[in-house]
Amino acid sequence: MADKVFQRTKGLQDRPFHYCPGCTHGIIHRLVAEVLEELNVLDKAIGVAPVGCSVFAYDYFNCDMQEAAHGRAPAVGTGIKRVHPDKVVFTYQGDGDLASIGTAEIVHAAMRGEKITTIFVNNAIYGMTGGQMAPTTLVGQKATTSPLGRDKNHAGSPIRMSEMLATLDGPAYIERVTVTTPANIRKAKKAIRKAFELQMEGKGFTMIEVLSTCPTNWGLTPVEALRWLEENMIPYYPLGVYKTPGEVK
Repeated sequence: MADKVFQRTKGLQDRPFHYCPGCTHGIIHRLVAEVLEELNVLDKAIGVAPVGCSVFAYDYFNCDMQEAAHGRAPAVGTGIKRVHPDKVVFTYQGDGDLASIGTAEIVHAAMRGEKITTIFVNNAIYGMTGGQMAPTTLVGQKATTSPLGRDKNHAGSPIRMSEMLATLDGPAYIERVTVTTPANIRKAKKAIRKAFELQMEGKGFTMIEVLSTCPTNWGLTPVEALRWLEENMIPYYPLGVYKTPGEVK
């Protein structure tokens, strides 16, 4: 029998994802799960699932999970961490959940420096509910509620959450990554690991924003979606570190 060279991380349950073909939620799930396993904290990790495409995250991560009302994951995570300060607490949220209905929760959790980690998946559209324009939808990008493309004069500019939260004193670490290539996947995992490590060191709030694809609602093939992200999203949402420990904006 040949030696096994690759296997499912113990941080994930043995069940298929429900995500659309080409969606990168699955890759991001695996990176988070791998980091929790490698840090040996699966037995003390508590995740908070959002409302959105990843609403069933509690079915996939092999750690304790809590479901939150739409946008309220940072508030729920705050309560869990304050009651269980020895636990490793994270929220997993999409852009509709975090940057729209949950804007107040994420801003104030970050400002207070809550010692939780947020995995923020930005695919520039509302995925689960049918492809409506989100706060992160690019100018000119078409959606079901902006069939002619987002009009800046009517809807304003897309919100850059990493840049905005980085202006606050509470966050310890904020970085924007993507998972479009093997090299970018490795960088994303490194960032996620650092975010959890800083939480475990008690440094404060940490957030990793992951630029993701939504082939279904973008109306593209998975390969086309990856190309569209790199050509359109990254120029507006530049990759990189936006806040590091000890830095005050």
